[in-house]
Amino acid sequence: MRMRRKKNLEQRLAACTDVLVPIRYADRHFDAPVDEDLTLDLAALFGNDRPVHLEIGCGKGGFVAEAARRNPDVNFLAVEKTANVIVCGCETVQALGLPNVRFLKLSAEYLWRYLPPQSIARLYLNFSCPFPKEKYRNHRLTAPRFLRIYKQILLPGAQIWQKTDNMHFFEFSIENLTQNGFALQNVSLDLHNSGLADNIVTEYESRFAAQGAPIYRLEAYLP
Repeated sequence: MRMRRKKNLEQRLAACTDVLVPIRYADRHFDAPVDEDLTLDLAALFGNDRPVHLEIGCGKGGFVAEAARRNPDVNFLAVEKTANVIVCGCETVQALGLPNVRFLKLSAEYLWRYLPPQSIARLYLNFSCPFPKEKYRNHRLTAPRFLRIYKQILLPGAQIWQKTDNMHFFEFSIENLTQNGFALQNVSLDLHNSGLADNIVTEYESRFAAQGAPIYRLEAYLP
């Protein structure tokens, strides 16, 4: 079901300029060269040179807000392409007064244009859309075309932390990560019964777990 457009959406987005990074260029040709350097200066963006963690598909921002609260010495970039959704995350972070979160309203295909090479210390993929139909497999955020982008923006030794309720998507992720040079650790087929400490439960995660669905989790890195 398509989400109803939020009332006063444009005005609400305009009120989030302190946490919502302006995007200067976008088109549907994700790999096309552009005439200007769009790379963000992350140190200037956050006002410091602390490690930067990235969440792709942040939804309403519950995870990134809690992660930022628990880790004040880490900067967080939260990516979400839907204005109707990202505005909720922006407003949540503003209400909590979290200085270490910024939002990017764009598709993950654009990240190579905006993030400096080897700038991200950790990447979170929390309950990404599994795109179950085979013809949409390239839209999955662990498809090879996305892994190439992650390799470009991740620092040496940086990790990808993935959680999903979808077993087939999890298997797809494991296959693609390992075939593209990533090593895996802390793989769990039932996260909530694994004893892992400090797990931040997302909105989707809480819903799926309440239905008795196992939560799959992994950490991937380039050795």
